[in-house]
Amino acid sequence: MGEAAKRRHGDAAEKLPAEGTQARRFGKTRSAQSTALLEDYVELIADLLMSSGEARPTDIARRLGVSHATAVKTISRLKRAGLATARPYRGAFLTEKGRALADRVRVRHRLVVDLLRALGVPTEAAEADAEGIEHHVSETTLKAFAQYLKSLG
Repeated sequence: MGEAAKRRHGDAAEKLPAEGTQARRFGKTRSAQSTALLEDYVELIADLLMSSGEARPTDIARRLGVSHATAVKTISRLKRAGLATARPYRGAFLTEKGRALADRVRVRHRLVVDLLRALGVPTEAAEADAEGIEHHVSETTLKAFAQYLKSLG
């Protein structure tokens, strides 16, 4: 590759992180995606229980834009993880562990939204973007977000 091409494209070999570092980063992302799904369900179940007193699989499916079968399957995962219980004809309920997770997810979501809004992102975009960011951000980064917002007053 000529010098001009290297300047345009950069030297990829120099920019790649060590294999172990890169593998850890991708592994963290895959793990976060799996966890994000359960967190979204727990957060929604908590919201539905708070607003209407019930969290039926049909309502969960509609609000998350998934099939009824997918919602039922994921609720089963929540039950196996000790985050939820389900009663026939009554829907899903959160265990103490599930409620604690829903609270943590809600706080994390609010923090990410608040940071994005402080940066000038419109509310609707901040809410939508936070849905992805909130699941992939480390505790270290969340603490930095909180410290930054605190410094703004």
